[in-house]
Amino acid sequence: MEITIALPDNLPLTEADVRMGLAIVLYHQHSLSLDRAAQLAVMSVDEFYQLLIGRHIVSPPADADDEPAELVLASLRTSLQQIKEGKLYPISELWDGIDD
Repeated sequence: MEITIALPDNLPLTEADVRMGLAIVLYHQHSLSLDRAAQLAVMSVDEFYQLLIGRHIVSPPADADDEPAELVLASLRTSLQQIKEGKLYPISELWDGIDD
């Protein structure tokens, strides 16, 4: 779906601001999943999740070593979408850079 919105020139908003605001609202209303909202905001899932934490929309995990279930699910959905699109990587490349 494509939506075109004409905004006044003197409005201090960029397309990125509008995308981010819309993504936050739709995520908060449970209209978009975390990964879809991040995609709308043109951000990585991790960056978008940190933005939500900063705006007190979601709470950070109690244990800093725990990855929230929402991030795990978003990562799995992204991986499944990549598989459907044929974006596969050789096993030999999966661990490249893990020790950096």
